[in-house]
Amino acid sequence: MKNLLNKKILFIICGGISAYKSLEIIRLFKKKGAEIRTILTASAKKFVTPLSVASLSQGKVYSDLFSVENETEMDHIALSRWADIILVAPATANSISKFAQGTTDDLASTVVLASNKNIYLAPAMNVRMWEHNSTKQNLEKLKDFGYKIIGPEIGDMACGEYGEGKMSDPEIISTEIDNYFANLKKNKRFKALVTAGPTNEYIDPVRFITNKSSGKQGYELAKSLSKKGFDTTLISGPTNLNVDENIKLIKVETADEMLVATQKNLPTNVAVFSAAVADFKVDKKYKNKIKKQDTLNLNLEKNVDILSYVSNH
Repeated sequence: MKNLLNKKILFIICGGISAYKSLEIIRLFKKKGAEIRTILTASAKKFVTPLSVASLSQGKVYSDLFSVENETEMDHIALSRWADIILVAPATANSISKFAQGTTDDLASTVVLASNKNIYLAPAMNVRMWEHNSTKQNLEKLKDFGYKIIGPEIGDMACGEYGEGKMSDPEIISTEIDNYFANLKKNKRFKALVTAGPTNEYIDPVRFITNKSSGKQGYELAKSLSKKGFDTTLISGPTNLNVDENIKLIKVETADEMLVATQKNLPTNVAVFSAAVADFKVDKKYKNKIKKQDTLNLNLEKNVDILSYVSNH
């Protein structure tokens, strides 16, 4: 299996007794051909040394948010852009809380907040900490953000207790990341089409009928499909939203334009029609701006149902 070959993994190691397992995780990743850059939190350096991590990863180890050596690189931005995926192992209760709250007081938390890549967490903590409501709430929030959680497992802990909170074995974590790239590779064979936003149906050159659709749902759907490896095309009505560079964006205004753009991008393997397409348009658009008058009568005709069209073709 060569799913990890030349893949760029940003590995964040936090301060917990399970940090010693991170060295084995690095070894497994390197064995599969991955390229690794590592961030050690200040507390992580109490458990593993930068030298041991650098020796195994054969890459640079980062730690300081404010570094004279790397100040021109803006590490928190450069590292998040460089990575194909981010893994945090062990993810301590403290780091999970930081990520959930958007705290950015060190390099690790700042990189995570600045990243739009898939982020995997491998929690590790005492069973009481794992069962605490604040930890559960933080994890639910992170899941809603799209973070993936690996483990934890039930077993004996360094503190002498037994229960859930033990970090998953390196082989399990390595396999999860391997499976992510395997699915990504599989999905690259598939095309996805998403429509989003409102449409403008013009009355004259300056006036139109529209709705308040923001397009956010469609943009998030396109982003999610793209992150899963789909060759994604987004057909969007007028919005103020930005799109990831790996998504093909087609901008349209009217329902007719959206229909034509959809037709040109068929067939597709996955289609999600989340655009708020106007049901009606003016049957005859005025060529010039309509002069001010007390009343204005408009004759409307029904727009083509794009979803129905695609379903029947």
